[in-house]
Amino acid sequence: QVRLQESGPGLVKPSQTLSLTCTVSGGSITTRYYAWSWIRQPPGKGLEWMGCITYDGNAYYSPSLRSRTAISRDTSKNQFSLQLSSVTPEDTAVYYCARDLPYSDYADYWGQGTQVTVSS
Repeated sequence: QVRLQESGPGLVKPSQTLSLTCTVSGGSITTRYYAWSWIRQPPGKGLEWMGCITYDGNAYYSPSLRSRTAISRDTSKNQFSLQLSSVTPEDTAVYYCARDLPYSDYADYWGQGTQVTVSS
């Protein structure tokens, strides 16, 4: 059973960098050919795919967020992380990490989500 758990600060000040970590258990983030994604849901809005990192370490980003998003991984800890710079209150959302099936945009395993609020 694959399990994912988001962690990081729940409150970030405007202009700062939002940093979250997803810890994966029950499966390796290097297993072919899965990708590992960050998805968010602002209050009252739909899910927004932010980006992912593949089993072999290649990162991809939503065009709207590419300029201020970085996804990385630590294979020794079986973790991958999200950094979103220059945040504003519009970045307030529940943030999820998830596993994407090979050759698909369908996520089969999700973390429970973590609320991040951007406020001064």
